[in-house]
Amino acid sequence: QVQLVESGGGSVQVGGSLRLSCAGSGFSFSRYCMGWFRQASGKEREGVAGIDSSGTTVYAASVKGRFTVSKDNAKNTLYLQINNLSPEDTAMYYCWADPFLAGCPRLSGYNFEGQGTQVIVSS
Repeated sequence: QVQLVESGGGSVQVGGSLRLSCAGSGFSFSRYCMGWFRQASGKEREGVAGIDSSGTTVYAASVKGRFTVSKDNAKNTLYLQINNLSPEDTAMYYCWADPFLAGCPRLSGYNFEGQGTQVIVSS
């Protein structure tokens, strides 16, 4: 059973940084496509980062240069380093995983997601 548990969210000021973590179980990190999406209140989901089994990454234009996705297969943990935060980054952040590898890394198309961790950016 695939399980994903996010942590690391919080309240930060504009320009601050956070490192989100996603602990996975029930599957092999090295055989799944993985990534992060976010959802702000009243808005649709937005894929922000994706990573494949070899560590190749892809980012949404809105976060490129500020967000970095990485993973530690040995620890079954996915990370999202987010820098230079702005109020527009306020959202619930979710990690996702999917065994379908076509098009990976990608920003959408996944079957498993965690419960999310809240990021609030204040000025």
